[in-house]
Amino acid sequence: MAENRRGQHSFVLPQMPVITHWASVAGKKEAEGPLGKTFDLTCMDAYFGQKTWEQAEKQMQKLALEKLIEKAGLSHSQIGLVFSGDLLNQCIGSSFTLRNTGMAHIGLYGACSTMAESLLMGAMAVSGGFSDRVIAMTSSHFASSERQYRFPLGYGGQRTPTAQWTVTGSGAALLCSAGIGPRIDSCTVGTVTDLGVKDASNMGCAMAPAAYETIRTHLEDLHRTPEDFDLIVTGDLGQLGKEMLMELARLDGVYLGGRLTDCGTLVFDNTTQDVHAGGSGCGCSTITLCGELLGKLKTGKLQRILFCGTGALLSPTSTQQGLPIPGICHAVSIIAGGD
Repeated sequence: MAENRRGQHSFVLPQMPVITHWASVAGKKEAEGPLGKTFDLTCMDAYFGQKTWEQAEKQMQKLALEKLIEKAGLSHSQIGLVFSGDLLNQCIGSSFTLRNTGMAHIGLYGACSTMAESLLMGAMAVSGGFSDRVIAMTSSHFASSERQYRFPLGYGGQRTPTAQWTVTGSGAALLCSAGIGPRIDSCTVGTVTDLGVKDASNMGCAMAPAAYETIRTHLEDLHRTPEDFDLIVTGDLGQLGKEMLMELARLDGVYLGGRLTDCGTLVFDNTTQDVHAGGSGCGCSTITLCGELLGKLKTGKLQRILFCGTGALLSPTSTQQGLPIPGICHAVSIIAGGD
């Protein structure tokens, strides 16, 4: 009997997992943004000392993983499971990071929703008694994403006003069955939503319908209102996607304006950094969560947030074939907890 299920797509976690430690790694542009001081490690070299962009992304995940384990005072063998993924083909950022570590790994692909997806899966594993310690982790890199999804940087292609800037960053969070820190009390698994948007340079609007569907479902399934949260934080809709989400909610009679924010609008300063519609990528929500947001939950400056990772489920092949861009959003409710 699914006694912890609520409604169609949500779950409560009676044994609430504790996020005891977290770590974040960011690139130069991100370090120069409003959240720069909240990251554990930053690097002015976009290659992170490696030979390729893809190896740089792997190195970011490795740095985030090792920093997290160092902060927790643990060894690789003390970690029960790692849920991780990235935007690279076949998720090589994650698999190359974890090779030869001896750590049990479950690879995930949720596009830019991967951090929320890994938190959700990790929380269910800990609450269900399958592991006492689980790591949720992901990354993205501006240059590797441009090469894979759009144009090589040397091409010098013109960016449209609706385009977003893929965040160069990686984050990792440790979920434990006991300890001190913010806790995950419930979550909502998203549904793939497609309203026909085909513009790969406007992924915020492609993902906004999925974000609203998940937020609406979470509120209905758990009998909550937006006022139950200090913040409802979407992953990387950017400014245009955020505005579309607010309009979708308004048309449905739901007011999100006083609570809604988006990691894509937080990680960069659009008045001084030319990122067009804002930030994007797995790293966008990850470094914002594993820095600013969890830090404020730990100190009590925030009491409860709904972390809603958003993902555009496209591929170079689907875009070239003129197919629309489906979206996904997973939501994780996190409540305060500190020293």
